[in-house]
Amino acid sequence: MSNMKMSKSKAIIYALLAAAFYAVNVPASKLLLSQVSPTMMAALLYLGAGIGMAGLSLADKGEKGVRLDRNDLPYVIDMIVLDIAAPIFLMLGISYGTSANASLLGNFEIVATTVIALFIFKEKVSRRLWGAIILITLSSILLSFEGKGSFRFSYGSLFVIAATICWGLENNCTRSISSKDTYQIVVLKGIFSGLGALGIAFFRLESLPGLKYAAIALALGFASYGLSIFLYVRAQNVIGAAKTSAYYAVAPFIGAFLSFVFLHEKLTWIYLAALAIMAAGTSVVAADTLIRSHDHEHQHTYMHFHDGHIHTHTIVHSHAHDHYAAGTKHSHHHSMTELERANIAHK
Repeated sequence: MSNMKMSKSKAIIYALLAAAFYAVNVPASKLLLSQVSPTMMAALLYLGAGIGMAGLSLADKGEKGVRLDRNDLPYVIDMIVLDIAAPIFLMLGISYGTSANASLLGNFEIVATTVIALFIFKEKVSRRLWGAIILITLSSILLSFEGKGSFRFSYGSLFVIAATICWGLENNCTRSISSKDTYQIVVLKGIFSGLGALGIAFFRLESLPGLKYAAIALALGFASYGLSIFLYVRAQNVIGAAKTSAYYAVAPFIGAFLSFVFLHEKLTWIYLAALAIMAAGTSVVAADTLIRSHDHEHQHTYMHFHDGHIHTHTIVHSHAHDHYAAGTKHSHHHSMTELERANIAHK
């Protein structure tokens, strides 16, 4: 079925399924880490995504985007290096801590991406998003303490935060090539990031797991990264990037729920407090995203791939128009500088 013929309700289901597939990654990885070493696990996840997306690309007979060229090489290298480091940090974080904590801490990527965009790329941040950043940061601080009668930092949480910072930086780097062929970007990211992590695993003298567990890890990478990408892109082509991102924000909470159901992780008072604060912060992000998607604005869209997913950003320039009668047509002229400095609605 073509994207044009897909109903909005089906597109919403696709967006939620994309979130659910990615949410499975953390608790499932927690189980597999008893049989697969962390760096090797990161390698197999990305290789699974790269191989799976290569297969989808061959099966997709539709029109592809513009191919990458030599000028894109520095951005491709940055993307791959950061995507080698990030999943290794994530797997270490999951192995040292709880998967429920790791799932929720994934939302710190919003903070990392926004702060890097602000200070390095000089992009504006809305007041609502600043409020969300404060709430998510507070929740992340709570999740970083072990909560066993002391205030010792949890190494697991710190590793997960390191992963989100890597992905936040990668988000801002990859945008320079995001207008190019998405399949090519995804396959390059999956294969070369996977091979890079594999090389580090061998350097650390980590051995390959048995065929059974290797196959499960590859399949998990394809489902939680590759298949999630496919569903995400199909959804955003129908209901738009902003709304898809808002629905996708449920992923960390699905992951936390699965951790409690299947891993029987305990609920501490610190976790419950952090959960409530994180939910509030994520709700503010979703509200900000949905509001911006309905505002009167000029939009310029680009896509990037990270943590196994395609994310489409909309560069938005909003302006007050209270003095226009409802339904009145009007136009505005803006310089390129204004557009470049406009807001970026993430997720």
